[in-house]
Amino acid sequence: MQPPQGWPAFLVETLGIQGYRIPVVILSAVLIYLVFLILVRLFGTRILTVTSGFDALVCIMLGAVAGRVILGHPPTVAAGAIGLVTLMCMEAIFGAVERTWTSKRLVSAPPVLVFAHGAPIEDACRRTHTSPADLHAAMRQAGVGRPEDVQSIILEPRGIYSVIRTGVTLDPDLFTSVVGAEQYLFSGEGGSSVRPEGRN
Repeated sequence: MQPPQGWPAFLVETLGIQGYRIPVVILSAVLIYLVFLILVRLFGTRILTVTSGFDALVCIMLGAVAGRVILGHPPTVAAGAIGLVTLMCMEAIFGAVERTWTSKRLVSAPPVLVFAHGAPIEDACRRTHTSPADLHAAMRQAGVGRPEDVQSIILEPRGIYSVIRTGVTLDPDLFTSVVGAEQYLFSGEGGSSVRPEGRN
């Protein structure tokens, strides 16, 4: 058996790409990368965290939409390879930009303190779209059985939660870039711990 147009034509159509489509694929990959970057900045890194079946579905849909836009019609192996190379180049470029402190916050969101000394920080949770269920899941994954056993929870730029138990000594230098750390975790000289507003 063979395709109606013959194997050579079929392979060119399936694996190759017309020259005029190459810049279109590259431009599509660049634009979809920038759009996704803007969405992450607008909605926070929380959208990168999969904590439920619905979150997983949304991530799959995002990938499907982005892939379809980049590949165009018809999707071919060459188009896919060009799209992947373009995305990798964009990641490398923005990764280099992130190494400079002045540009870092323009590219990715900084880590944010969302929970301190047994209580959520309401403003931070609202800004990062962190729900009580997210905090509870982070505690369970860290092997913590009670909120009061948690000194702090930080939403990292990658969308994951870092949990630090009560009683662990904190080095202020480790929390320099964490939004809210100075206000809720450190005060005075020596970086002594303090409780969040509203808790005794």
